[in-house]
Order: sequence, then C-alpha cells, then structure tokens
Amino acid sequence: MNFKDAMYLAIYLTKLHMNWFNSQEIEDNVYIPSKFTLMVGTEKKTDYKKQEYKETYKGTKKILVFAADEANMTMANDKIFSTGNHPVETLLPMIHMRDAGFTFDIATVSGGPVVLEMWAYPTEDKNIKSFHKEIRAQLESPKMIKDIKNLDDYAGIFIPGGHGAMMNLPTSVALGKLLHAAHEKRMPTVVICHGPAALLSTSAEGLDKEFAYDGYELMTFTDKTDAYTPSLGYMPGQLKWKLQETLEKKGAKVLNTEETGATHQDRELITGDGPIAASPLGIMAAPILVKYANDNNL
Repeated sequence: MNFKDAMYLAIYLTKLHMNWFNSQEIEDNVYIPSKFTLMVGTEKKTDYKKQEYKETYKGTKKILVFAADEANMTMANDKIFSTGNHPVETLLPMIHMRDAGFTFDIATVSGGPVVLEMWAYPTEDKNIKSFHKEIRAQLESPKMIKDIKNLDDYAGIFIPGGHGAMMNLPTSVALGKLLHAAHEKRMPTVVICHGPAALLSTSAEGLDKEFAYDGYELMTFTDKTDAYTPSLGYMPGQLKWKLQETLEKKGAKVLNTEETGATHQDRELITGDGPIAASPLGIMAAPILVKYANDNNL
C-alpha cells in the first residue's frame, strides 16, 4: 500500500470510529444514542425471574404510574435527544408488581400517550413484550394527572426512569399535590433512575409547599454519569440542568456515586439507581406494596 492509499484508509477508519461513537441523527436535529452505546448499554433480554411471594394482593386498589409524555429533550447545545421513559425501567418493575397481585392506572401530564425509548427496547424478551401488549391500551390512552383528585383508589405510586421524567413532571402542580398526599399517607412511592426528577414537583412553582422529601435518602442516576455519557454518544450534548445536584439542594441525600443496580428504602420512598436496578427494585417493592395495602385494609 502506498502512502496516499494509507492516508485514505486512515481517514476512512477515523470517520468510521467517530460515527460509531456519535449520537445518531434520526431526523433533523433529533438524535438517539450512538451505535456503541446501543451495543454496550442496552439488552435484548432482561433478567426477569418470577418471584413467589408469601402474600399477594387480592383487593381492587391499583398502583398509580406517573409517566413521561414528552420525547424531545433539548440539550444545552440545542440538539434534541429522543427520550421518554426507559422501557425496562418502566415495564420490568411493573411486572413484579403484577406478579404480587396489582393492576395499574397510568397517568401523564397532558393525558397524551406514554413515550418509551424504543431504541432501548428488549426485543427478544417475551415477558416484557407480553406485558407491554397487556397494558398497551393504557399506555396509549392514559389518564391526565390533573384529573386525579385523590389517592382513594390506589395502594402505591410508581415513577419510571428515562430522561423524559426530567421534562414536564418536575413542574406539574397537580403531580406535586398527589405526591404530597402520598407522603402524608406514607403510601409506598417507587422511583427509579431519572424518575426522582418527578419528586421535585412537590415544591413546584405555584404549589406553595416545601419539598416533601427533605432529609430522605435515595438512589438516582448520578450527575457524574450524565456528564460523561455524551462523550460516548448516549446523548447528543450535556443536559440543561443537573438532577442529582437539584435534589441535593432541596435536601435529599443521594447515596450512590455510580449505577450498580442498587436499591434503597427510606420510609415510604423506594428507589433504584438505573436500568440494572429495574428487577431488584420491583422485587423489593412488591411485598412492601402488599403489606401496605393489607395493613390499611385496602
């Protein structure tokens, strides 16, 4: 190979390498994660294993799921990240709750369909696909959060992760009111990954209330990891605001420094740190939800 051909090959390999680590543009200025991130950061199957619970729930109260209805998240550089709720962080904890006897109501701010990060969907997981089909109608036609006036019909709350949780949930006054009601009842509130962004609604502008989880210990996706992932093309730029930092300024204590699949319970708040915490969180939360419902004759 001559020098000129070697130069062309080097340029080609450099471009190929860059494309492998760059966020992928799916439409004008809208991006999904890089090929590298999708290869190492998503799975075709989950680690779901059905649990045998000593007690299951046999009543009529449901788990209320607060989900994201927005997909396009504008980054600090004005590029748009195609996000929503992470499908594993959404569906897998719910499957464990279902196995413990619960059904669900799903609600979004607008009443519009729940948005899932389909680029992270476990396409070969028959349990996820079957459950997704089972609740598809609810995902496509959820309740509007502001139309839910109280928690009388519910035994617990679940807030899935994905960066979509950082969009309109933190500023929802209606959500803040319901989370304050859950806090007062000590109703189990199960939250994963970026889902703790929704807890900020308890001190949303216009609500005139203090942050409900001041002094609580919790798990969340860390700012350190969020700041690093754009270098791998997970997001097309840096976030406009930092979740962990904001929670800590409100008085919450974030326990984890990285994402290892860890879970934690502090009073009614049950949290997990990221996608690999989806199954452990569901397994941990299910019997707590059953006990709360049975102890309160729900």
